[in-house]
Amino acid sequence: MIEVGKKGKRYSPRFQFQVVLEVLKGDRDAVEIARAYNIHPITVTRWKQEFLEKGAEVFGRDKAVAQYERRLRELEQLLGRKEVEIALLRNFADGSS
Repeated sequence: MIEVGKKGKRYSPRFQFQVVLEVLKGDRDAVEIARAYNIHPITVTRWKQEFLEKGAEVFGRDKAVAQYERRLRELEQLLGRKEVEIALLRNFADGSS
C-alpha cells in the first residue's frame, strides 16, 4: 500500500554536503556511498547535481548580504536624520504658537 502525500526521510544539509563531498572525491562511486549511508543512489545523484548547479551561490551570498547590510545602515541613518528633523519642526511649531 502506498501512502499518498507521504514525505521521504529528511537529511540535514551538513549530512548531504558530507555525502556529496565523498562522491566528488571519487574514491568510491555514488552507488557504494549510497549503500554505505543507506540512501537511494538517485538521491545521492540529485544532491550532487544540485550542489554542482547551485554551489556558486554559496560564494555569492556573502556579497549580497554585505550589500543588504550596507543599505540597511544607510536607511537607519536616514531615519535618524528624519527623526531629528521632525523633532526640530515640532519644537519650532510649539514655540511659534
